Amino acid sequence: MGLISQALGAIGNIAGGAINAGLGAASGVLANQWKEFIYCDSIPDDTLMVKGKKQITGKSSNTKGDDNIISNGSGIVVNDGQCMIIVENGKVVEVCAEPGRFTYDTSLAPSIFAGKFGQSLLDSFKMFGQQFAYGGQAANDQRVYYFNTKVIMGNKYGTPAPVPFRLVDSKIFLDLDITIRLNAIYSYRLVDPLLFYTKIAGNVNDTFRAADLEQQLKSEISGKLNTALAKISAMEIRYNELPAHTEEMSEALKEQLHQKWVVEKGIELVSFDVNSANTTEENEKLIRDAQAEARYQHAGLGAAALTAAQAQALKDAAKNPNGAANAMFGVGMIGGGMNGGIGNTINALYAQAGQEQAAAAAAAPVAAAPAANTWKCPKCGADNTGNFCQTCGEKKPEAPAAWKCPKCGNENTGNFCQNCGEKKPEAPATWTCAKCGAVNTGNFCQTCGEKKPE
Repeated sequence: MGLISQALGAIGNIAGGAINAGLGAASGVLANQWKEFIYCDSIPDDTLMVKGKKQITGKSSNTKGDDNIISNGSGIVVNDGQCMIIVENGKVVEVCAEPGRFTYDTSLAPSIFAGKFGQSLLDSFKMFGQQFAYGGQAANDQRVYYFNTKVIMGNKYGTPAPVPFRLVDSKIFLDLDITIRLNAIYSYRLVDPLLFYTKIAGNVNDTFRAADLEQQLKSEISGKLNTALAKISAMEIRYNELPAHTEEMSEALKEQLHQKWVVEKGIELVSFDVNSANTTEENEKLIRDAQAEARYQHAGLGAAALTAAQAQALKDAAKNPNGAANAMFGVGMIGGGMNGGIGNTINALYAQAGQEQAAAAAAAPVAAAPAANTWKCPKCGADNTGNFCQTCGEKKPEAPAAWKCPKCGNENTGNFCQNCGEKKPEAPATWTCAKCGAVNTGNFCQTCGEKKPE
């Protein structure tokens, strides 16, 4: 009797479970027959990915459908600045980045409201069988995720420790290795949402925020910052000029982060704006001293500095009330002793500066003398030698006809004689001979003798 009771109890449990599973499956399949409308409100600036939600309002008739089941024919809306993917049983099956309404018509969850009624009804019974086998639970998992493709701005960055920077200025032969600290703001955006999902975000329950990735991004920026700054210093951009060279800094850092960000995460650096860059007081003093010393690498500046120093020494010696004579004697020894002392040095430096200027002038390119018979185009201003302008094709202007002044005999081209001021005589009226066609100015044709018509 004990075995029979146990067998009957087991059969009762199985039967009760089957009834519950059947009821659950039937209820779930019926609830999931309604088409869904999935929408994502504006994604906050601090959010990279959010799970799509079914829109259920007070007027909705379906409040018991499974969250992770999308009925065939359901509508999904994608807004500007968003990208949507559908994940079915852990696999991405649809991607849409164009704004508008997207109809999901290849779902594993059939609906009698989509497609042909007979086939949809048959597919619904198949789904009922699957859910019954799974104890009344849905046999599939379908999710919609929205990605924020707008630029994520206002991310603050500061160097956790001083970073090396090579200060280069070839004009004054300055080449110093110092350390600096940066304070900046960077921005980035998702350029490959699918890669970002598969490598970073995964099947999150609700949202993936920018804060979840912030520390990793800052760490990778710090790792590539030294190499980017090396490119900046090679351009001879000084550290305190970095706020004015945002584009150069952004491009240098973008190149260094390409593998870590674009290839491995699907995100791209948009800008890296340095707000301030500073160094220690010791480094600043070192730079000022190096700049001051660099002036003396030019012979003329060195001679001027020595001349100013000598003049100041004479002034200081003259002000000495107790030992002016001895002080002046000392200055004279410095200036005249040792084969001329500092005076000879100053003269030598000035001579060297003159030689440098002469060499620079000799090396400077000499402007080519204009070719003979050149003329300037009145239309574009280009210099030419032919009959047409080689730049715009304008024809060479005709040279004005010369005339002899009847008063002083001087040759002129303008309207007045440039020697005596006599006005240019009016040109005699011309007429055309009706007999031979010659052009004449007198009363008779100079070709055939025909008289000028009255």
